[in-house]
Amino acid sequence: MSSLRALGLAGALAGVAACVPAGDGQALAASPDTACGAGVSRLADGRVVSVWGTVSGKLRWRTVDGRTALISGAGAEARATRGWTQEPDPTPFQLGDCAQGLTSFDGQAAQQLSFDVIETRFQGAGETLAGRLILPQGVDPAPILVEVHGSGDYSALDFNAMQHLDPASGVGLFVYDKRGTGASTGTYTQDFALLAADAAAAVREARRLAGDRAGRVGLRGISQGGWVAPLAAAQAPVDFIIVGYGLAVSPLEENRAQTVLNVAEAGFDAEAQRKAGLLADAAGEVIASGFRSGFAELNDLKRQWRKEPWFAHAKGEFTGDLARYPEAALRLMGPRRDKGTTWRHDPLPPLRALDVPVLWVLAGADRDAPPEATRALLTTLQAEGEAITLAEFPDTDHGMAEFIQTADGTRTETRQTEGYYALMSDFALGRPLGQGRYGRAVVAFPGAAP
Repeated sequence: MSSLRALGLAGALAGVAACVPAGDGQALAASPDTACGAGVSRLADGRVVSVWGTVSGKLRWRTVDGRTALISGAGAEARATRGWTQEPDPTPFQLGDCAQGLTSFDGQAAQQLSFDVIETRFQGAGETLAGRLILPQGVDPAPILVEVHGSGDYSALDFNAMQHLDPASGVGLFVYDKRGTGASTGTYTQDFALLAADAAAAVREARRLAGDRAGRVGLRGISQGGWVAPLAAAQAPVDFIIVGYGLAVSPLEENRAQTVLNVAEAGFDAEAQRKAGLLADAAGEVIASGFRSGFAELNDLKRQWRKEPWFAHAKGEFTGDLARYPEAALRLMGPRRDKGTTWRHDPLPPLRALDVPVLWVLAGADRDAPPEATRALLTTLQAEGEAITLAEFPDTDHGMAEFIQTADGTRTETRQTEGYYALMSDFALGRPLGQGRYGRAVVAFPGAAP
């Protein structure tokens, strides 16, 4: 679950949802539960269980406390494996037919929930985007989160399971397919300015569709979306922002931190880590130039260090690819694989320009988005008076995933950490947050000393 999809160079160099027709802004009534058996239910004790389709074609159940399992089979033959492991999950459950969905879970009857759902198509920055507003049933105002999801090029309308979990917690959600994905037009890009303009358009569309039901409206930037959401807030005012496992440093600095972490986790000393950082910097200059310059420095470092034992471990987001292939191949294939990523983006000016509360949630053992530099920067911003609440869940990887780790460092995710969903819901609902209420999260409030 990378926070930033680079170029996919390895595969390229080694081998040198249906669109709903509608007018701009036209609202269509439909359900997001497109997979057979999908739905969301409430148990007798108040717990909520979501069953949602996955890219594999199978169903996955999720609970608000973060537990999840992948379902195989159907009806009485349905079984599940815990998290993203191959281990059987012990929780008993029953699936009925497609219309019934989940009928029981953990020994309790499951009562299906319904939401108010509006499908729409709206105008982004030069492209038509497919969106969906999901609200808790009723007439009362509800807070709305506009989802700015991460770097994946899949359909958020089809695969974003927060369409169940947020409304079941009393929070509306507006989700949309990014340009070039799903039912939206255009070409997929990682140009943060374009993505921010689209997100701002999504904020305006969410407010329009919700009308009098729109309470507090906020942006939630997940992973790469953490760079985009503050930029969008400058174009379409919001009441709050949530960032989930995003970074307050540039994409180039992310790659550098990943590369150094790779070498450190492989057991190499500070000198090897220093060299890995320099290699990442040189690779960053090449990729940020569009593969037009920076090769002299990169090639020199490759000649010096390629036989050193740490070199093969210096992978990062793209360092390993650029260190692996010759200049001619990189010049040829690199520009073809570039997605327009804003590599030199500086997140601090947009953050300092915000005048709304921010909840920033970090994964303490994040390999894709190492949190150390972001933690330090956000703590400084807190001390400067910025309205940032910083929460960190220890021993979690990207996606707020808990994991088991083998001796060779391989991680297998077992669940999302307890308290993550509740923390975001409470912030969106405007409830006071408290230390010790969200699993193992450590929460630092605005005004904290550095």
